[in-house]
Amino acid sequence: MQTQSAIFDEIAKLMTEAAGAADGVRREAETVFKGKLQSLLADMELVTRDEFEAVREMARAAREENEALKARLDALENR
Repeated sequence: MQTQSAIFDEIAKLMTEAAGAADGVRREAETVFKGKLQSLLADMELVTRDEFEAVREMARAAREENEALKARLDALENR
């Protein structure tokens, strides 16, 4: 009976070590993947959210100005 207990203990120890090794491989793969993804995104020259919002606000202001100028032009043409 003592022999079976030692065998089960050894199997449990091996399983624990295998799970730890698998977790280490998973963490290493995540690190590599994150590095590659960050590199890819940096190469794409994407704009930041702040830059996007600034340009969107400029476009909104320009559109409003164009509409006001068009209304003014229409009023002048109708005279």
